[in-house]
Order: sequence, then structure tokens, then C-alpha cells
Amino acid sequence: MVILSVRGGDFHFPSVEQASPEGLLAVGGDLRPERLLEAYRHGIFPWYNDDQPILWWSPHPRTVLFPDKLHIPRSLHRTIRRRPFTVTLDTSFRAVMEGCAGPRLQYPDGGTWITPAMTEAYTRLHELGYAHSAETWIGNELVGGVYGVALGGAFFAESMFTRVDDASKVALVTLVRQLYAWGFRLIDCQQSSPHVLRFGAEAIPRRDFIARLSDAMRLPDRRGQWAFDTT
Repeated sequence: MVILSVRGGDFHFPSVEQASPEGLLAVGGDLRPERLLEAYRHGIFPWYNDDQPILWWSPHPRTVLFPDKLHIPRSLHRTIRRRPFTVTLDTSFRAVMEGCAGPRLQYPDGGTWITPAMTEAYTRLHELGYAHSAETWIGNELVGGVYGVALGGAFFAESMFTRVDDASKVALVTLVRQLYAWGFRLIDCQQSSPHVLRFGAEAIPRRDFIARLSDAMRLPDRRGQWAFDTT
């Protein structure tokens, strides 16, 4: 495990093979766009609490959703056919992050790793065209969403929230379908959970993940504000 410097322009990370058994790779540094993008390109992401230094992770195994293997549960199919929501891309990025950070159905008392510093850092990535959100609406009310980082042919899903049943699930499914249409190779879910496994995510060895990620990084970045294809 390496201690990163908070200062300077060296954004180099150690090899992910040096991570601890839990996946912890490095401690320290900052959340400048250059460092975050360098981390994601190499399969590394920050995850820490407000009272901790920045912790950088590359877990083994890695949970990945391949867009062509998306599984939609039958009950969610019924919801999607009813079309109770409007789904948009990149219209309320900060609001989605704040929804993920604040009280929600899963965490009614709040409590999250999405610190104010994280919100500012990822909003900056959004302004630079690298971070994106999918939002679900009922009328003018934001009721769910998901956000993440896109580089090459990889989307790194960070978090999602819902205020109405199925709102975040519909956002995720709609986003994955669009990523598939755009030719994205993989969606990084980072850690395994029953929620992502329900959609067809699978755990693969870190070495396989890094190989697939390297292949995805050969594709051009889809940078800028996103919108759903009209077709």
C-alpha cells in the first residue's frame, strides 16, 4: 500500500496488484480531476468517510455488468411498460449526487461516503464532460437517479437513489440500454450486492477486469453533455 502525496502534479498510482486483500491500494492525495481520471483509467476509485483521509481501492474480485447481459426482472418490466416516469440524462447531476448523499429509502437517517468534497469533485468532472447522471421524474419532481464516470467504453457506476419504488431501477435500465447502443463494453459496479446481481452483474477476477478495462480504454471518450438517442 502506498501513501500518496497531497501536493504536486504526480498522479501516478501503484499497480493494482499491490492492493491489500480488502482492495485498499493507496491513502492520501486529493480529488483533482486529473487524479480521479487517472485512477478510473486503471480500475481504482476513492471510497472513504468524512473523518478519514482519501482511500483508494481496487477490490478483488470486481463486480461488473456487461451491457449485453442486462437482466430486467419481470416486475420491473411491468413498471417500464407502464411508463410512470420521465427519464433524462445530465439535466440535474448535482441534485442526483445530493439525492445519493442524503436520506433515502435505504438510509432514512442519512449517512454516506459521498462527502461534500466528493460532491464538488464529481460535479467538476461533470462540468468537464466525464461524469454523468440519469434522472427519473414524476412531473417536475426528481424521484430517483444514478450517476457515474465514463471513460472510453467503460462506465463506472458510483451510486443511485430512489424516492419512489423502482425510480432508480428504471434510471439504471434506461441508462444501460443507451450505453449498449453506444457500444460501451462494461459497467463497473465495484462491489457486489444483491441489487446489482439482480440485473445480471457478475464478479470477475481483478486481473480479468483490468484486461477488459484496458480494452475499453481504447475507445474514444464520449465526453460532453449526454442525451438519449431519439431512436
